Amino acid sequence: MRNEESAPGLDLAQPGAPTGEPALPVVIQGGMGAAVSDWNLARQVAMTGNLGVVSGTALDTVVARRLQDGDPGGHMRRALAHFPVPEVAERILDRYFNENGREEGKAYLPVPNLTLKPVSRSRELMVASAFVEVWLAKEGHDGPVGINLLEKIQLAMVPSLYGSMLAGVDYVLVGAGIPSKIPRLLDKMARHEQVAMEIHVDESTQTYATELNPYDVVPENFPPLKRPKFLAIIASHPLAAYLTKEEATTPDGFVVEGHIAGGHNAPPRGRMTFADNGEPVYGTRDEADIPKIAKFGLPFWLAGAYATPELVQQAIAQGAVGVQVGTIFALSSDSGTTPENRGKLLDALAADRLEVRTDALASPTGFPFKVVPMDGTLGEQETYLERTRICDLAYLRTAYEKKPGQLGYRCPSEPEDDYVRKGGELSNTVGRKCLCNGLMATIGMPQVRSGIEEGPLLTLGSDLTAAKQLLNQYPDGWDAQEAVRYLLSGAEAAPEQELAYAAR
Repeated sequence: MRNEESAPGLDLAQPGAPTGEPALPVVIQGGMGAAVSDWNLARQVAMTGNLGVVSGTALDTVVARRLQDGDPGGHMRRALAHFPVPEVAERILDRYFNENGREEGKAYLPVPNLTLKPVSRSRELMVASAFVEVWLAKEGHDGPVGINLLEKIQLAMVPSLYGSMLAGVDYVLVGAGIPSKIPRLLDKMARHEQVAMEIHVDESTQTYATELNPYDVVPENFPPLKRPKFLAIIASHPLAAYLTKEEATTPDGFVVEGHIAGGHNAPPRGRMTFADNGEPVYGTRDEADIPKIAKFGLPFWLAGAYATPELVQQAIAQGAVGVQVGTIFALSSDSGTTPENRGKLLDALAADRLEVRTDALASPTGFPFKVVPMDGTLGEQETYLERTRICDLAYLRTAYEKKPGQLGYRCPSEPEDDYVRKGGELSNTVGRKCLCNGLMATIGMPQVRSGIEEGPLLTLGSDLTAAKQLLNQYPDGWDAQEAVRYLLSGAEAAPEQELAYAAR
């Protein structure tokens, strides 16, 4: 297993960046939702010189629940002590920190739901939570750290970006949508300019935007921030072409993610059809045209079934800088997945009975979502049907216009009657799972209601080849740095590749 003292000395990143620029990482560790990719996992990967990525999803809830559980190790308080506005940190601690931890069976205090115009304590918590996660991931080393955000969760985007920039985040990765607004937001927030991001609103008759004035958070004499590099997560070359049409929307690079990857997947192009097992059918139209993407002249990484040493080198041979990998990091001992849930997955993997399905209905976003149908989890039909529907975390709900200037919010995973009362179609609720509560349970922070805990929802990529190889090599499990070494173990045989990278 890992030797902590020797870890910072690892030199596993690919050379070739222009003079004065850090080397581009060969490996990007995927930003898996709701603190599966937590600060510890990202830190361990970054210490190798590769890109460690924290998930930006639901970080306000994650940090608030860690504090309510007593903040084991004192990590949240240590990071909050470095937040540039002590008064904000003090307000968060006063509200959420419980030195003795929650009593068994007691519910977590809620955090405010996302809205177009959040109350100040909600905005402060979102900014500070992103700061905490990135600050901890960067603590004690100089490796690169990124944050992964879902374009679908638009109402959290601006405060999460700003909080991560206050902590010096090096990369921002955004997928699950068309992230055309991110470059301009990063430019403005680096200068502490007021920003507004237009959001999607169903049945809208006018434009709506979520706003942030950085000086509502930090003092007016606060120095400019480093502008992080932005990597757009895409599934096709047409989206790459769209994003590069204008300088204001052009990213610093791409992560090209195939439908084999875990979590959310882009839907198949054209009319969706289904296989006999109910999974959506992907075809050749859904395969990214790598040569066309390479012609845009931006660095790119390949993701989705590029997780073996041979495939890493194959990606580089196609012109990629390297790969983004999720599953073997999610299964590593450094991930935020609880030991119990990770143990169940590894046991099933060892017994060759681990199944991963692409569920077209599970996510309320309408994007297909990879689900592990394991007993006792929301991925198993009986457990899903037994759960009482509730939408209390509400990260994936959609805004709709009640009347001009007034918004409501609905989620296909909420109680059916509530959704229909808000104007939603009943058919949209069929098969929808509560990803928010399920993923919080996966990392060991399930909400408790009337003594009943929320069940976990497990997700992995479909290709388990690398995980099986690592399990053969490490029968008792592996850590994140061992996963990086495995991925780059074929690098000696590959020629060095010169990389062109125009930094912003």
